[in-house]
Amino acid sequence: MFIVDTALKARAEAGNPVRVGMIGAGFMARGIANQIANSVPGMELVAIFSRRIEDAKQAYRQAGIEDSREVKTVADLEDAIAQNQFAITDDAMLIAQANGIDAIIEVTGAIEFGAKVVLEAIAHQKHVVLMNAELDATIGPILKVYADRAGVILSACDGDQPGVEMNLYRYVKSIGLTPLLCGNIKGLQDPYRNPTTQAGFAKQWGQKAHMVTSFADGTKISFEQAIVANGTGMTIAKRGMYGYDFNQHKDELIDRFNLKYSGHIDDCTKLYDVDQLKELGGIVDYVVGVRPGPGVFVFGTHDDPKQQHYLNLYKLGEGPLYSFYTPYHLCHLEVPLSVARVVLFRDVVLAPLGAPQVDVVATAKIDLKAGGTLDGIGHYMTYGQCETAAIAQAQNLLPMGLAEGCRLKHDVPRDQVLTYDDVELPEGRLCDKLRAEQNAYFAAAKPLAEVA
Repeated sequence: MFIVDTALKARAEAGNPVRVGMIGAGFMARGIANQIANSVPGMELVAIFSRRIEDAKQAYRQAGIEDSREVKTVADLEDAIAQNQFAITDDAMLIAQANGIDAIIEVTGAIEFGAKVVLEAIAHQKHVVLMNAELDATIGPILKVYADRAGVILSACDGDQPGVEMNLYRYVKSIGLTPLLCGNIKGLQDPYRNPTTQAGFAKQWGQKAHMVTSFADGTKISFEQAIVANGTGMTIAKRGMYGYDFNQHKDELIDRFNLKYSGHIDDCTKLYDVDQLKELGGIVDYVVGVRPGPGVFVFGTHDDPKQQHYLNLYKLGEGPLYSFYTPYHLCHLEVPLSVARVVLFRDVVLAPLGAPQVDVVATAKIDLKAGGTLDGIGHYMTYGQCETAAIAQAQNLLPMGLAEGCRLKHDVPRDQVLTYDDVELPEGRLCDKLRAEQNAYFAAAKPLAEVA
């Protein structure tokens, strides 16, 4: 942070800001626009895409920018940038293709659309910062291969839980400990929540009901923890993760693990077997109903008895697991820092190391009937849960990120994980092609085929 703000200040003083295009103009995107415009000297948001052009215009207005210019061609957009005008468009490919943009922020949460835009941006030598865990967890590893070959960076972002976890993971490693668990603190987990049950909360905070449903039903945290696993080489201990829930099972957990429980994440180090964590190479997980929510945590260990003595002196306890946490994640406030890290220092916040370690698989939220078409993430028919990539491949499980639009071949009971054999995929989707390419590439390490 302290390097980043100094570097941005230098860019501001030189009159050479980092120029950013943003794909999306929803709730989080509007926050990002406001943040860049008013709190990040040395960076300019030069263009915003939205399918509804008025939403892009409104994102600028909420940031205090009244004048924006609608553009219809790449030449128009490049001219607007050259004249220091703020551009809006309903064609995302213009932002992906135009010169004069250092990086794009993808903040739609869409998978098929996001894949098209990200590939186009990579092809035109732009760095990509994803606030789109759904896309990242589904086909991030193959998109990373494309980015590497183009010499640009594909990265998740600060602010969202995965980026905050990764920052903490790097910190824990930097002071000599071995991270063995990267975790997320939740206030609620109920796989059967839907847009009807979450409508009131969504209205209160000005968000979309399906989006807050994906938070409540466990799908979002599954996507987030999958990309942390893929960026660290960690795995999961069981399908769905442990997900210890102190809201529902506090007394049972206290008795089972003999906890001295104050309601803080520090108490939770006793929930895990260190030998198992080491054998697995570290895991991702989450806990429900502890403080400080909605923070993140990393549990690490240290093999040096001398350092263990110091850690005890510093009030981290006797181990063998030591608790480190960040008590918040500030989402849109931190996303511009990710752009600066990527553009100015080529510092990746979080990206797949290679082959996927953890996948998110589609699971029936209700009894599903043959002939039905699956709705989207955070809706009524499915929820996502983590599974190891190896098991997902071996059992032909349907990725949650590809479930929308699939037609059911037969009935599937509630809580059963869907397989490719249960559905007919929509025709012609790029995301399916990239997913097949990802599977083949990491299985055989063959050269990439061209994407049509």
